Amino acid sequence: MAHAREVTIEARLRDSGLRPTRQRIALADLLFAKGDRHLTVEELHEEAVEAGVPVSLATIYNTLHQFTEAGLVRVLAVEGSRTYFDTNTSDHHHFFIEGENEVLDIPVSSISIDNLPDPPDGMEIAHVDVIIRLRKKRR
Repeated sequence: MAHAREVTIEARLRDSGLRPTRQRIALADLLFAKGDRHLTVEELHEEAVEAGVPVSLATIYNTLHQFTEAGLVRVLAVEGSRTYFDTNTSDHHHFFIEGENEVLDIPVSSISIDNLPDPPDGMEIAHVDVIIRLRKKRR
């Protein structure tokens, strides 16, 4: 019999419209087992290798984008080509610690955004992402 967490992950994938393949289940387990966090494709690949999950970078990239389309994770484009995948899909904002490549959540109640422009006809605002860049204080 499958572990309770595996069943939950399988159900979560099915509920999101994704077929729960062995690789998707293994990657979702790695991704969601540690609570809300922000990971790059490379970081998840490293965790998969350490956990003995045989999977390529391309498969992880494709799987994370499928998870994004299914609403399981959010994409954060923080640094040029560096993309993070956020397991917390609620409305919230982020701190980015420069030089350390670390992303931290900011509670949505901490920021108020007023006077947003009207979107073009036929469009609606999906998210407003605020990224506040931090660095160590200079002396």
